[in-house]
Amino acid sequence: MIDTHCHIDDPQYVADFDAFIRSQQEAGVKRILVPGINIDSLTSIANVCYRYPDFLIPAVGLHPEEVKDDFREQLNGIKRALDEGLPTPDGTRLHPVAVGEIGLDYHWDITYKSEQQEALRTQFQWAVERNLPVMIHNRDATADTLAMVRQFPALRGVFHCFNGSVEVATELIQRGFYLGIGGVLTFKNCHLKDTLQHVPLTALLLETDAPYMAPVPHRGKRNESRFMIHQVDLLADIYNTTPDGIIRVTTDNACRLFALN
Repeated sequence: MIDTHCHIDDPQYVADFDAFIRSQQEAGVKRILVPGINIDSLTSIANVCYRYPDFLIPAVGLHPEEVKDDFREQLNGIKRALDEGLPTPDGTRLHPVAVGEIGLDYHWDITYKSEQQEALRTQFQWAVERNLPVMIHNRDATADTLAMVRQFPALRGVFHCFNGSVEVATELIQRGFYLGIGGVLTFKNCHLKDTLQHVPLTALLLETDAPYMAPVPHRGKRNESRFMIHQVDLLADIYNTTPDGIIRVTTDNACRLFALN
């Protein structure tokens, strides 16, 4: 399994970090992609990925909820990380494999709505120029997000924590995007199960959004990459295949999108 979206640099993992990593590896997790959210996260991501360079893979971006008055300064720092890599404690550089987590979020506050759109458009352009995939966060902003995606035909990536309609899924897949399937798939009355009836397995990625969005039966707990097995089991039922089959295809998808060995 590859967890394509895990905030493992979160302080919730500090106390038992090495034991946590071992438990994920022992459960069959092969890679974890670690997205950034702002310039402060560049340091925490570099520090964790430096410790496990073949297992933890960095991405950098400005999350829409982090877009405030200083968003252009934030973007400048993220651009430097894309161009120069993330500095590690031994002076080497880790190069991000994606631009993310980026997107639009109108759920709680739209004070910085136009700034969110400017930040997203800028980061889309960077991704296209560098031939990097994007990790898109979309919450209560589907129309605007899709409108912006349509402005960049060469853009590719994943819609993180996808829970949209068949129509939206179909358009994204036609544009070459993948859908990130997280713990929401296991939630009671989740309509995503119905949407996936019309979506090819070759368009899916596994993810957690850890430490958030833990699947059933771990709701309310700190999420872990190894908990993705619960998504895998449900996907195996939906696609009438085996859990190993789900893992094989989604792993191939992740390696293809993020150019992982």
